[in-house]
Amino acid sequence: QVQLVESGGGLVQAGGSLRLSCAASGSIWRIDAMAWYRQAPGKQRELVASITGGSSTNYVDSVKGRFTIDRDNGKKTMYLQMSSLKPEDTAVYYCNANIRATWSEPYREYWGQGTQVTVSS
Repeated sequence: QVQLVESGGGLVQAGGSLRLSCAASGSIWRIDAMAWYRQAPGKQRELVASITGGSSTNYVDSVKGRFTIDRDNGKKTMYLQMSSLKPEDTAVYYCNANIRATWSEPYREYWGQGTQVTVSS
């Protein structure tokens, strides 16, 4: 019943900005770490940014200084603010979260369906 839904993707020119959102819904007891991944055509999925339950963040080197990951625990939503976008940022961006459905269940990883980000030169 747990679902992650991304939104905010689209087409933007190089140098522009986009804000991605990932909303969690369904049977949720707690959400621990969350992360954004991306996958470009013909390439391996890569971790872009992560945020712990305590809001500590990490970024892949290629996006440092340009992207900001954040979360709103009350809304069960994670965000990725992307600025100074480059064509190499073009990819499908996926939301990932570690979620406990109930207090008695272990954490499990969930994935969203992805949202397309296309950056034109």
